[in-house]
Amino acid sequence: MFIRRLGPDPHEAGMQTPALRGCPDIWELESGDFAVIGRDTTPQGIGQLPESARCGPDERIVVIPRRTLVLAKPDIPDKA
Repeated sequence: MFIRRLGPDPHEAGMQTPALRGCPDIWELESGDFAVIGRDTTPQGIGQLPESARCGPDERIVVIPRRTLVLAKPDIPDKA
């Protein structure tokens, strides 16, 4: 299912993460999709979504630090 991590290990070089449990993280899946591990902010965010955005009953609003995505940028494919 999980093929490769995008960006560095969140605890690389002794880095600390909130709760110290390996989060946040971004992974490429066998299907070509991506999985994001982050803080679930659905209860706080669902009422603040822009009118054109929806969060279905099987979906969650997940927040990852900016640093996590920026450091993963070189690993994100350019083509769909």
